[in-house]
Amino acid sequence: MRPCKIPESVLVVIHTREREVLLIERADAPGTWQSVTGSKDREDERFEQTAIREVAEETGIVVGSPAVPRAALVDWNLRNVYDIFPAWRHRYAPGVTRNTEHVFGLVVPRDIAVTLSPREHLAWRWLPWREAADACFSFSNAEAILHLPRFM
Repeated sequence: MRPCKIPESVLVVIHTREREVLLIERADAPGTWQSVTGSKDREDERFEQTAIREVAEETGIVVGSPAVPRAALVDWNLRNVYDIFPAWRHRYAPGVTRNTEHVFGLVVPRDIAVTLSPREHLAWRWLPWREAADACFSFSNAEAILHLPRFM
């Protein structure tokens, strides 16, 4: 049996200096586009560590590499608290219904190689930031992308 998910997660808006945003399509919900997201693996895992791990797992982009230095990952100090979709609540401990999401931005070169985890995602695309916000299924993801100009 899998351990229960921790109701603390990250959302990482991966973008270029030109304000293009990388979106990935969910394998479990084709046609659903989002930024990189993921929960802590351990209670004591720092959110920065979670963000670095999730970016690598979901896109193959390595934070701390020559192409993407550690300083490219920025904690935007934004938090979203939301109800966990009923269809996904079985992944959490009984009675857990809300998740707290911590938002990061990651600036990368436009020509960075993207390698998806096929178990999790089907496709990826770059979109101008406003279009990317419109394409997201998640309100909190769209809202985070709309904050991008504040952090450039």
